[in-house]
Amino acid sequence: MLKNRVKELRARYGFTQSDLGKQVNVTRQTIAFIEKGEFSPSITLSLKLAKALQTNVNDLFWLEEDEEHEK
Repeated sequence: MLKNRVKELRARYGFTQSDLGKQVNVTRQTIAFIEKGEFSPSITLSLKLAKALQTNVNDLFWLEEDEEHEK
């Protein structure tokens, strides 16, 4: 399963889901689905989100199985 820090970083920068959606040209609902892990964004959208949230894709998204390997 794809995990992410979108909600955490969005809150850190004071963005609403709508604010972030406008920055990356998707709807608020798309951001909500990504945050819940119900939608896996394309590579292009992942890069746009990482740029908007001032991070890189590897720090924003990871596979749950990778998390288990790091423990």
